[in-house]
Amino acid sequence: MTLCTLLLAALPATAAQPATPDLLAIKVGKAETIDQGTLEHAVILIEDGKIVMIGEDLPIERGIPVLDRDPEWTVMPGLVNAYSRGPLDSRGGNDANPGLRASDELYPGEDFYGDVLELGVTTLGLYPAGNGIPGRAVAVRPRGDTAEEMILRDDVYLKIRMRSSGSDKKMLRKGFEDADGWIEDEQKAREKWEKEQEKKKKSKKKKDDDKSVAGPATPSLDDDDGEYTPPEKDASAEAFLQLRSGELTALFAISQASDYLHLIDAIGDEEFQWDLRVPVTSELNIFYVKEEIGARGCRVMIEPQLSQHPNTLRLRNLPMELSDAGAKLVLVPRSDSVWGHEEWLHNTGEMVGYGLDREVALRAVTLEPAELLGVGDRVGSLTPGKDANLIFFEGDPLEPGTRVEAVMLEGEFVAGEVKL
Repeated sequence: MTLCTLLLAALPATAAQPATPDLLAIKVGKAETIDQGTLEHAVILIEDGKIVMIGEDLPIERGIPVLDRDPEWTVMPGLVNAYSRGPLDSRGGNDANPGLRASDELYPGEDFYGDVLELGVTTLGLYPAGNGIPGRAVAVRPRGDTAEEMILRDDVYLKIRMRSSGSDKKMLRKGFEDADGWIEDEQKAREKWEKEQEKKKKSKKKKDDDKSVAGPATPSLDDDDGEYTPPEKDASAEAFLQLRSGELTALFAISQASDYLHLIDAIGDEEFQWDLRVPVTSELNIFYVKEEIGARGCRVMIEPQLSQHPNTLRLRNLPMELSDAGAKLVLVPRSDSVWGHEEWLHNTGEMVGYGLDREVALRAVTLEPAELLGVGDRVGSLTPGKDANLIFFEGDPLEPGTRVEAVMLEGEFVAGEVKL
């Protein structure tokens, strides 16, 4: 059977299926693809947990099982929360621990994972607790018998808390100084090794010249040049070298405009990829630097929540303002509880009601956080080749009262009563 050759005839199956078929066509009234806009009367073809085709009014080859929910259902990619502690319960400190990993705290079987999965959250970015530099986040799927099965990608970002203080700036600068120190030590170690190798070559040549006609001398350990081994890196040097090389990105948590200015000063001439985490408070003043943030084009992770202009009753839609300034928006639940995830799309819809662009809002809970976590090649949009992580609604996902009808994770229905 050739998947790309679709014929007109389709015979939708109505019998209940004990398991989701490996090959399935789903017809819906509307598909929010994120990267291709909105498709009307969409057909999604899924095979072995992947989206293999999506389009409007596509014919379906005879014999392929069909789930027909056109026109009542709307589908969108599974939600991606890039900033969660979930069920992790360890407490962090205020020190620099760039070698610590949230993945070391990961234990499958926690109720939290199943609860948010039923709400359509199919990817989580779990970060380590603490201020200072608490460590590295991990991207997980909220299902699996082992930690290894849950992990999509480890070391997705290095969380760094940046306040308007000399100590935080010093901590950041020290990280790059540690990286420079290791580079200097490595250069010295390499030079020393190369000199030793040159001495060994000269010594060996002299022995070869002096050996008697009786035959070669018995080989010794000194004849084995071996391989160069660089000095070990400590956790700080390794992390900041990885930032420079692009193997790791940074997520800076700031809480006010002055924190951002201190951050820029602390970074100086260093070039590496970084994004911002800005929690919404009642009088958040990040709008003072929104143009500077927008000009950098970095991602800003923020709750879908209105704030007040300082010392006034004037409301501000900072997610909208940051997006309009050019920042890439990542929206996270107002609360990290299950209830917060349940209200997440509703809160996002409120921001759209207050002026946030709808497409930006949908992207901010799917593809943009997936890209931040480095898993945008697998999740975050309804794109052929990506995991079939889907949420089905009876209505507009951003409208109050719209319910989740079903959830699919990697091609398998994991929530909702679905009969084929």
